[in-house]
Amino acid sequence: MQLTGYFFLGCTILLASGYSSFSKSMETIGKKQYQVQHGSCSYTFLLPETDNCRSSPSYVSNAVQRDAPLDYDDSVQRLQLLENIMENNTQWLMKVLNQTTRLELQLLEHSLSTNKLERQISDQTNEITKLQEKNSFLEKRVLEMEDKHTLQLKSIKDEKDQLQVLVARQNSIIEELEKQLVTATVNNSVLQKQQHDLMETVHNLLTMISTPNSKNNFIAKEEQISFKDCAEAFKSGLTTSGIYTLTVSNTVQEKKAYCDMETGGGGWTVIQRREDGSVDFHRTWKEYKMGFGDPAGEYWLGNEFVSQLTNQKRYVLKIHLKDWEGNEAYSLYDHFSLANEELKYRIYLKGLTGTAGKISSISQPGNDFSTKDADNDKCICKCSQMLTGGWWFDACGPSNLNGMYYPLRQNNNKFNGIKWYYWKGSGYSLKATTMMIRPADF
Repeated sequence: MQLTGYFFLGCTILLASGYSSFSKSMETIGKKQYQVQHGSCSYTFLLPETDNCRSSPSYVSNAVQRDAPLDYDDSVQRLQLLENIMENNTQWLMKVLNQTTRLELQLLEHSLSTNKLERQISDQTNEITKLQEKNSFLEKRVLEMEDKHTLQLKSIKDEKDQLQVLVARQNSIIEELEKQLVTATVNNSVLQKQQHDLMETVHNLLTMISTPNSKNNFIAKEEQISFKDCAEAFKSGLTTSGIYTLTVSNTVQEKKAYCDMETGGGGWTVIQRREDGSVDFHRTWKEYKMGFGDPAGEYWLGNEFVSQLTNQKRYVLKIHLKDWEGNEAYSLYDHFSLANEELKYRIYLKGLTGTAGKISSISQPGNDFSTKDADNDKCICKCSQMLTGGWWFDACGPSNLNGMYYPLRQNNNKFNGIKWYYWKGSGYSLKATTMMIRPADF
């Protein structure tokens, strides 16, 4: 028995089988149909009728006439073989159907997976679209904020430029006012000095007339007696504070000095005093050497006189300070002296005590004296010209009692004022200062 073929028609599969010689007989006799339904597909099988093969005389006679005499048993065997082949084909077809079913399931799963993936892609696309829209909105907002900030910065810069111009104008006005104030203060001080001198002259005349032989009449005696220092005058019995004539031993050089006969037991020779800004302390080397000002008010006794005096014996130095809030403090050095002019009037100090700071505001070891025309400090910036006044600046160090005098409410944040760092800091300009000396064995 031979398989002639099978055909696929849409979802319907048609299978035909038989002998090559038997197929013609099948056309003239009846055919038996087998139909199988699987899902949406149906399968139809066409098989020859067995009874017709056995009972049809015409079929037997025709077969005998064409081929040869057929044995009936042989035909039965062939038909049985054909049925076996059909059974095998049916089994094979079932396998094909099973495989097709698996493929359909895989295709269905793949379709479901594809649909799910498409939905995910669609969701992600929507999310991306939303993010792009949000990003576009944020970019727009950022650009708006940048434009706004640019305008604000420009406005701030314009305001800053205007403020700088205003500050520059105000600084110019303040400088001019300060100059006018200094001039007015000097003029006022001159008038006060003239008034003071006139009153002192009247007072001296009255004193000389009323008590010509008074022991404490130091003004009358100053024309007759001079002392080495105020301590000597004090020991001689002159215990009233005032102006005395001092003479360095073995010389004829005389100096008018103010003697403090009250502070700490008296006998103090005042070598510097600041109290009202009436005297300009931004002076030359020669002026600081010889001294300047008025012993009755603000003055500098003179480096040369102090150098000669302090090199004869050991002296102590007391610096008395006042601020604008009514506070007072002092620094006391147990050993003080100035070198000669060749050594730039170098200062020597030892043994600090007092209430104006535990650290000396005059830099140690000793420094040379500097003025606006004699730069002997340790800074290339010329401290005397920058800070004003003459002083032992070191590298523009922590003190300068000969700086610019600033009145109340103008004395803060002044780097060139009268400063004593370890009491009031570097920017505070003091109200009053006094530097005075006396022998250590007084």
